[in-house]
Amino acid sequence: MVYRSLILLPLLAACLAGCKPENKFQPPPPPDISVAPPLQQEIVPFEELTGNTVAFNTVDLVARVEGFLTSQNYVDGSYVDKDTTLFIIEQTMYKAKVKEAEAQLDAAKAELAQSEAEFVRQETLLRQNVSAQTTYDKAKAKRDSDRANVENAEGNLTIAQTNLGYTTVQAPFNGVVTKHLVSVGELVGNGVATKLATIVQLDPIYVEFNISEQDVLKIRQNLGNRRVTVEELSKIPLDIGLMNEEGYPHKGFLNYVSPEIDAQTGTVLVRGLFNNPDRQLLPGFFARIRMPQGLGKEKVFLIPNRVIAEDQAGRYVLVVNKDDVVEQRRITQGMLLPGGLRAITKGLAADDRVVLTTNGRAVPGGKVVPKPTSIQLPPAADNVTK
Repeated sequence: MVYRSLILLPLLAACLAGCKPENKFQPPPPPDISVAPPLQQEIVPFEELTGNTVAFNTVDLVARVEGFLTSQNYVDGSYVDKDTTLFIIEQTMYKAKVKEAEAQLDAAKAELAQSEAEFVRQETLLRQNVSAQTTYDKAKAKRDSDRANVENAEGNLTIAQTNLGYTTVQAPFNGVVTKHLVSVGELVGNGVATKLATIVQLDPIYVEFNISEQDVLKIRQNLGNRRVTVEELSKIPLDIGLMNEEGYPHKGFLNYVSPEIDAQTGTVLVRGLFNNPDRQLLPGFFARIRMPQGLGKEKVFLIPNRVIAEDQAGRYVLVVNKDDVVEQRRITQGMLLPGGLRAITKGLAADDRVVLTTNGRAVPGGKVVPKPTSIQLPPAADNVTK
């Protein structure tokens, strides 16, 4: 009896095992994905370029007369106003030259006064047939010669006064003066103009950059193939940002466009003018530049720049079709707006549902549960739409 029980136990265990339900794979539910239609907005189309800041004025301060440098009246690197005296060259000899020229002028004027009186006397005598013609001619020649001597003396005085003025080197405009290149006590202007320092005007300041021939033609087409006047040019806004700045915080206007295309580079030189009262912009800074492509606006689709991906075939975004299946959509992107929105010029429609979730859960060909939301225009992009 015990033996039969031992035989039945394995059979019973096998039967119980065969009665367990079959273990089948259960796919996970479709992921929740945030989607939104592209934001339709009228914007001013901009071209994003790079360039450099350039000083409005840069002048070398030189010694134009010979002499010993007697004083330096500024601190290296300081800001000075126009007509501030920066250097003084020894003036003793030049003051003496002025006095000498003044004395020569006084003597020449005295000679002229005497010769004019003699000429008048001889002219009267000649009319009375008392004096000879030759005597009158000599008096007239003497008067004319003395007049020339006065003019010569006046010129010498002007030269002497000018040279005396050159002994004082003044700031030609408001600006920052570089370090001095010559020390007090050194001889300057010995046969050549000696460079003493350089003054740089920082307010306002230029920004120079180049645009391609293709962009020039595009802008011209946007303007109706007409040339912009200088007055209209000065009203076209221009925005720049430095390497460590977000967006384009510095506001200015176009100032100059070269009338010719550089045949070697195929570009046109363009310059902007910016107020720089706090002198934050220094010459030589690398600048990111945003320049409008025309005077009007155009309607575009806007999506967050972060949702744009790229592969070997180009840039694309993920969209959810009517069956809630993720698809890959090729796009052509435009300008990047402040705040992270990117303009899309081709590839999207107004009713497309663009995938905003970027955690990798949206896969092309996969089914999802779309969660509708909307794309908002950030405040930083307001100036692009106005």
